[in-house]
Amino acid sequence: MLFFGYQTALGKLFLVEENSKITHLCFEKKDFMRAGLCQQTPLLDDAYRQIKEYLAGKRKIFDVPLALQGTPFQQKVWRALLDIPYGTTVSYKDIAAKIGNDKAYRAVGMANNQNPIPILVPCHRVIGSNGKLVGYAGGLATKHRLLKIESLYK
Repeated sequence: MLFFGYQTALGKLFLVEENSKITHLCFEKKDFMRAGLCQQTPLLDDAYRQIKEYLAGKRKIFDVPLALQGTPFQQKVWRALLDIPYGTTVSYKDIAAKIGNDKAYRAVGMANNQNPIPILVPCHRVIGSNGKLVGYAGGLATKHRLLKIESLYK
């Protein structure tokens, strides 16, 4: 595992690579990174470049290879997140319906909370069914900022 911390408009972000795929994006350095090597790589640099472009309103789709590691249910939810269009929000209930389990909106919320690659897998686009922002690994202010960027550059 290789990781590197990059300074962004959101603060420092840590990107993690394994087997030539991005496995994590973290808003702070995590304990599991101790097992890895802190080193810039072309893939990590490319992911960072794409995130900077996104934050500047110049990119709407990411094209770095991802390796989402989680339970089959989590992976189903995370794949559904990848289908949410830029500048659009959906509810946890919408995602539950999309994956074929209308009543699983709480489980969808938990899977969303465990998303290992936020921003690139756009869990920030999922909001409460009442339209309110709820939970985000980078904090609600960051979630609001990401949604504002997307609304400005739709």
